[in-house]
Amino acid sequence: MAGVARLRAHGHRWPARLTASFLLLGLGSYAVVSFGFLGAESTDLRWAFTTRIALLLFVVPGLLSLGRPVALARVALGGTGQARTDRFLQSRPVRLFGNAIFATVFACVAFMIFLTPVAAILRDSPWSEWTISVLVPIAGLLMVLPIAAHSVVRTSFFVTVEFLLAFVAMILDAIPGLLLRLNDGILDHAPAIVGRMPFWFPSALHDQHLSGDLLWFIAEIADVPVLIILFVRWMRLDRREGTRMDELTDEQMEALTRAHLERRG
Repeated sequence: MAGVARLRAHGHRWPARLTASFLLLGLGSYAVVSFGFLGAESTDLRWAFTTRIALLLFVVPGLLSLGRPVALARVALGGTGQARTDRFLQSRPVRLFGNAIFATVFACVAFMIFLTPVAAILRDSPWSEWTISVLVPIAGLLMVLPIAAHSVVRTSFFVTVEFLLAFVAMILDAIPGLLLRLNDGILDHAPAIVGRMPFWFPSALHDQHLSGDLLWFIAEIADVPVLIILFVRWMRLDRREGTRMDELTDEQMEALTRAHLERRG
């Protein structure tokens, strides 16, 4: 909102639909996930806990990116602010997180925690509650914003490899959910809940199976927009490189061919 106000002060306007997307879809989804049913019941229900983290990592950052906060920062902050934003997006950590392959592997490794007793500790700790609410969306934004903003320059070969490996990554994302779903033992070894629980509460095993089902579904669905973005990026880059090659003269093309053959030789 500060960026929108700054643009108005300089006589410019930011599209209302982007502001609405950021506030209603982005921040609204964060509020629903963090302070609604999933946030309230994540201590007692495994499926609420895992679903909440998956949504905060994948869905909420994606909805926030619909408001195009990076583009707003570039426009609203002026030349100096734009240079700082670009340096941040080109920094090594952001480039690493913004790699579609790394994002999927990172999510798979993070979700493997649900298969260990660490998950029970995190569910029961008030400190982890606040840490998850802050750090998980930030990690998701670091993965989503560079991809959505096309801030990292790639070669056509790299984008093609990245696009193909993203299909393999869809299998990796399914592993934690499948293991939760197929195991007949309680993997987090959490103690049984003491006291009377609502009649609709699932048993511990069914709770774990629901957790696996929802985690698998969310992780797979979240990969689809990434694949679409990578495909669009590959098409644009291929078209741009094709246009650049068409503009070369015969002498320039011959020189490039000769240089290529000399490097291979």
